[in-house]
Amino acid sequence: MRTTVLITMTVTLLALTACQPEEKNTQKQPDPAPQQKTPDTPDHPMSNISSSHTVVTQEVIQGNSYTYLNVEENNVSFWIAINKTEMTPGEIFSFNGGLEMRNFTSKELQRTFDVIYFVGAINKDAPPADPPSISGPKIPLDYSAMNPHQTKPAGHPATDPHQKKPAVDLTSISVEPAAGGISIGELFSSKDSYSGKTTRIRGKATKVNLGIMGKNWIHLQDGTGGPGTNDLLLTTETQVAVGDVVTYEGTIVLNKDFGSGYKYDLLMESAKLINE
Repeated sequence: MRTTVLITMTVTLLALTACQPEEKNTQKQPDPAPQQKTPDTPDHPMSNISSSHTVVTQEVIQGNSYTYLNVEENNVSFWIAINKTEMTPGEIFSFNGGLEMRNFTSKELQRTFDVIYFVGAINKDAPPADPPSISGPKIPLDYSAMNPHQTKPAGHPATDPHQKKPAVDLTSISVEPAAGGISIGELFSSKDSYSGKTTRIRGKATKVNLGIMGKNWIHLQDGTGGPGTNDLLLTTETQVAVGDVVTYEGTIVLNKDFGSGYKYDLLMESAKLINE
């Protein structure tokens, strides 16, 4: 009799257990952390550094020689440095290109920037047709200094904040060496023999950054050399435009270190523009 009772209780217990609904995990899973955008990601505004950028000023830090700006473009914030200029949060401006510096330490600010871009010139003449998208706390936008109807002096070229510098087809570059000069490919292949010497190079300007660290930075190519040996960077006080074929003469310096991890294997310094 006792055995029958035990069997009956066991069967009943199993039946009740089978009828209970399966407990579901209803706890909400945390959303994945947003991916941090860096200049190396394709959707970062500065992944194409040479293009035109329209940004909103978020933060201003004044130094002795430079004005450091935290700016926002397409909901991404990054730092740039310009020649000392009066700026206020909320101002919109545009610029073309810049010189990227990683792990740059400003001694006067006692601060290290993971990535900062030194920009030669900015354009505050006119607001963009559609203000850039801003995330987070909204900062009032100051259009007062950017009157699109402002009258410019006679002969002053019209400015377009969205205008991009002409692109250079690197595959079609073919420039003959200057008289008394050498090709860029030859310079790199025999760089040790040219170290410390005044050298003349003719090439097409493929990238120009003006007024950065008191110098203009120009990239030249002439169609010679290969990856890593076909682009000559020079510093100068003169100005040229992207696409110009020019001749420069300057001193070749190897392993030039500007600090903050910014080092060049080969550089032409104090280059002078030669009129041919």
